[in-house]
Amino acid sequence: MDLDLRRRFYAEELEAVCNLKSRGLVDALATVPRERYLPPGPWTTLDTGEGYMMGGPPRALTTPDANPARVYHNIGIAIDPTRQLFNGQPGTLAVWLDVLGLAPGARVLHIGCGLGYYTALMAHAVGATGRVLALDVDKWLADAAGRNLSATPWVEVRHSDGATARFDEQFDVILVNAGVTHPLPAWLAASAPGGRMILPLTGTTPAMRGPIGKGVTWLLTRQDDATFTTRPIGVVAIYSAIGVRDEAMNARVGRALMGGPAQWAAVKRLRLDAHDDGESCWLHGDGWCWNKT
Repeated sequence: MDLDLRRRFYAEELEAVCNLKSRGLVDALATVPRERYLPPGPWTTLDTGEGYMMGGPPRALTTPDANPARVYHNIGIAIDPTRQLFNGQPGTLAVWLDVLGLAPGARVLHIGCGLGYYTALMAHAVGATGRVLALDVDKWLADAAGRNLSATPWVEVRHSDGATARFDEQFDVILVNAGVTHPLPAWLAASAPGGRMILPLTGTTPAMRGPIGKGVTWLLTRQDDATFTTRPIGVVAIYSAIGVRDEAMNARVGRALMGGPAQWAAVKRLRLDAHDDGESCWLHGDGWCWNKT
């Protein structure tokens, strides 16, 4: 099959399986060459079958050859297998990008851009009238993403952990592409009125596999200076963010998640106003609270 046709089939398969609503996103999936944002093939992929999901050890697979057609499947592909660092599974990330409602002209902040593939999808969806700022804590990744995205002038890539970054602008869309223990004030402040943010809230334990944490991905939508509405998008296993996690909060996140969907699905908003920890607080922190009311 011609590579352009294979890319189109990949996009339409994700559209059908993931129930994608955004035509701009589907067109981006059909247009942006994923292989350009990966190391040279053959590629290492992760077997995410039943054994892995039930807690078994991760099993690496290798594509038979370096044919770019191999990357147009719903699989995570290794950027650095030694660090368990993968270009995320398209079926997961596509759902996140779809609910963010990317539109032409939108301003986007991408925290944890890796080699830039999902940054490129967002840049395609918002177009040349939009603005995309991409950050990565790993200098090698940030430099490589900058090269990969150099032909897209409305994208800026910076080497930053996202915690120490200072933003002199606000964004319509924020994608946090790594597991965190809490929302950072700088990210919340950078969300424009009505802005949407994807935030994976994860916990880790010593028994987990290296840098991978598990938790729930949230869609946050800014209502005013003190409130974001919340919507759980689904459970996730994801690489833990570097330099922004709070180990004391990590234990509390783990306990909150142990309550299961009956508890976290009841959360209605993220409160930023000062109040005491109470029965309506699912997870209460310093300056923020996942709240059920």
